[in-house]
Amino acid sequence: MPELPEVETVRRLLEPCLRGRLIEKVTVLRQVIAHPGAEEFIRRVTGRRFDIMKRRGKFLGFLLDDGQKMVLHLRMTGCLLIEPAGVPAEKHTHVVFSLDDGRELRFSDMRRFGRFWLFAPGEADSSGAEKLGPEPSDPALTGDYLRAKCGKSSRAVKECLLDQSVVAGIGNIYSDEILFAARLMPSCPASRLTRRSWQQLARLIGERISYFTEKNKISLEDYLRSKGGDYRNTPYLQVYGHAGQPCPVCGTQLRRTVIGGRSSVYCPHCQKLPRTKKTQ
Repeated sequence: MPELPEVETVRRLLEPCLRGRLIEKVTVLRQVIAHPGAEEFIRRVTGRRFDIMKRRGKFLGFLLDDGQKMVLHLRMTGCLLIEPAGVPAEKHTHVVFSLDDGRELRFSDMRRFGRFWLFAPGEADSSGAEKLGPEPSDPALTGDYLRAKCGKSSRAVKECLLDQSVVAGIGNIYSDEILFAARLMPSCPASRLTRRSWQQLARLIGERISYFTEKNKISLEDYLRSKGGDYRNTPYLQVYGHAGQPCPVCGTQLRRTVIGGRSSVYCPHCQKLPRTKKTQ
């Protein structure tokens, strides 16, 4: 499931391949165009060149040479590949951009939740990317910011991390990893966290996301060989996916629970509920 580190990896790999490339043809095989509709999308994108490729949270943004902005959310199983036109497409390929160098940019998605949007210059972005909270690396993401946003909430702290309007780009995997590093119980009500805990959490959000982004580095060749499914940071995950195994710090068996409908893994010894909430 792509989260910020995986989406940033896609951006870093594909932007050099796409910048300046002419889109000669667009083929929509299945309806994944959220706005403005497939026919208009094809008409407005065909004949344009890719300019800058950006990322905001889990969203990818493609700026075109005429100022239009194409936005993509990969959702749960979306994947972007760039392949020679003669290479057979993946089974669940939905959109194909034929480029002027003989290659194709292909979007596949087994679950079919991923979506494209296309916005004219100056048009309001309705994809949801404009409503995101700060990036994990944003200096605005401080302990005081998190405390102001979530400090009075009865929601579990993990639910706060998953809220994209609070912090952009964190999903189920890295929320578990961040909370393990912070030694915080995922189910802890946000209102019980101390100011010091919020400050530590803000620091670790940036630190852990940066760490896993760097660990996820992969060559374009290996990325394409694995059809975008080879995440290099998996061996570095300490708790996610390891329920029932020993904690890497204390050896206690890691436990699995469900928080806000999402699976969560934690160490019952290392991750504790704060005793009391300090007001200073």
